[in-house]
Amino acid sequence: MPALATAALLLPLLGAAPSAAEPADAPPAPDRLQRAFATAAAEYHVPQSVLLGVSYLQSRWDAHGGAPSVTGGYGPLHLTDARTAMAGASHHGGSGEDPRGDDARAPLHPTVAQAPPARLPDRLTTLPRAAELTGLSPESLRTDASANVSGGAALLAAAQRELGEPLSSDPADWYGAVARFSGAEDSATAAAFADGVYGVIRSGERRTTDAGQRVALAARPGLAPDVSQLGGAGLRAASAAGTECPDSVSCEWVPAPYEEFGDGDYGNHDLGDRGGSQRIRYIVVHDTEGTWNGVLDMVQDPAYVSWNYTLRSTDGHIAQHVKAKDVAWHAGNWYVNANSIGLEHEGFLADPDAWYTEAMYRSSARLVKYLAAKYDIPLDRQHVLGHDNVPGTTAETIPDMHTDPGPYWDWRHYFQLLGHPFEPTAGKKSALVTIRPDYAANRPGYTGCETAGEPCAAHGSSEVRLYSDHDVKAPLIKDAGLGTAPTTGVNDLSSRVSTGQQYAVADRWGDWTAIWYLGQKAWFHNPAKNPAAVPASGRVITPRKGLDSVPVYGRAYPEKGAYPAEVPAQAVSALPYTLSAGQKYAVGEKVPGEYYYAVSFDETAHRVVTGEDQYYEIQYGHRVAYVRAADVTLTTVR
Repeated sequence: MPALATAALLLPLLGAAPSAAEPADAPPAPDRLQRAFATAAAEYHVPQSVLLGVSYLQSRWDAHGGAPSVTGGYGPLHLTDARTAMAGASHHGGSGEDPRGDDARAPLHPTVAQAPPARLPDRLTTLPRAAELTGLSPESLRTDASANVSGGAALLAAAQRELGEPLSSDPADWYGAVARFSGAEDSATAAAFADGVYGVIRSGERRTTDAGQRVALAARPGLAPDVSQLGGAGLRAASAAGTECPDSVSCEWVPAPYEEFGDGDYGNHDLGDRGGSQRIRYIVVHDTEGTWNGVLDMVQDPAYVSWNYTLRSTDGHIAQHVKAKDVAWHAGNWYVNANSIGLEHEGFLADPDAWYTEAMYRSSARLVKYLAAKYDIPLDRQHVLGHDNVPGTTAETIPDMHTDPGPYWDWRHYFQLLGHPFEPTAGKKSALVTIRPDYAANRPGYTGCETAGEPCAAHGSSEVRLYSDHDVKAPLIKDAGLGTAPTTGVNDLSSRVSTGQQYAVADRWGDWTAIWYLGQKAWFHNPAKNPAAVPASGRVITPRKGLDSVPVYGRAYPEKGAYPAEVPAQAVSALPYTLSAGQKYAVGEKVPGEYYYAVSFDETAHRVVTGEDQYYEIQYGHRVAYVRAADVTLTTVR
């Protein structure tokens, strides 16, 4: 973005402080933020609907207590000051998880680390520019929501002036300025951001923010912005050639290399024929544990690993790296890799206040809806998985499996954007429940975000804690596969369920509900006035009559006799869990035993092996698992 207009032209006529009628120590009135939008819009001659629409697409009007987003953005307008937010560890480097998760190959443990960029892009330095334009201090722009709104209005007005456009009262005249506000360097990304803002203005929005502020944007369904303004915005043209993305997002092709690099090894994915010889069954949501530029550098290294798409936080821009037909190395479980598409979202699991923008959530939802429609993937939590829901392949791999995107990813909001909200589908005493806490109000305590054992900052969460009895003082549920005592650590999944996951009800006691989880009866607090789950109907499995228990697997591999002579048979290894008689677990779908053999650079040697054995994918614990269909009985419950 070129330099903005001088501050002298845009200094506010009025301050953004609360009115004199409000005592300094009084809690803010619930309409204070709405009034701040009105005041800033009048001061900088920006249509209030434009200012509200831009803010909603960035933050949904939340202030996040003055904490920065994953890219150093602050406040309702996501004013960025990312000088300290650029260095980060590699998502897949330095951990015990083998991203390929294939026993037929040597484990892959990449060690590449990110380096901070030599220069920060303009989209990450909007807060210092807002300070110059308004005369407000950087600190106030970070921590005071009203000041932050004024800073956003000043940036929009400056962009409008630079485009040579009048400070019109008609929101249709601000398309170019909104596109420029995104900080995007190419026209496609800027246009996608502006289209998102005007979509919000057309539909209207109303919500109570994380600070208890009531904000509303009246719908303007017939609003048609002047999109021709984008031509004069000075942005480079961008091409989506080669990508598999919907038209509603900005997308570029940044290919991951399929190259040999010595000693018979190659990277960083495998060629395939998915959509033909194999189905794509899952979409896996990750976070990057690093920032955009560094992550893109790593995925272009043949000695590193790969995933199919990366999504940028500031504006929702997407880079595709691996074609959907090919198999990326991302989930730590070869069966899941061979059947999934991996999406990396710019972000950090263990930083509760490093929030994700609405622009990224919406862009991700549009991409997932497109992929789900194209490859017939159901939009539920048995098919749209987090990396933290992917099971270990063997008992030995369980402790090293990744735990992202973690408890601060807002699954409830994400599925609302996907058009598949988690609603009750049965009566109050149903035999199945869908986990669905109120994200903002649900604040289980976690530890270890910054220092081991130390409390994390209080924050909304998608996850609900499980106890061995109907008492918060009871021991937490233990995961036998981890072999350690359960903790409240942010990466400890032993005793946590996540929004959208479904479980069979095992018992009820007052305000508590018990579910079958990891072979145990697990309790969570579920009061009627603030429920953590809603009643559901669906399919469940239980051990076949006459069996005391059945084994649980981390992958659905074929039986030994299914393998041709040229493909070594893969072990069907049970995990250290059992499914006992009388227990029930929610079912995702029935899948064939299948193994994709791809251990050489020469794709002519690749084979898809399909057996006679059939499996059910089940929600066994926090992670999914598989059981042989022949071992269980399938029923429908309500």
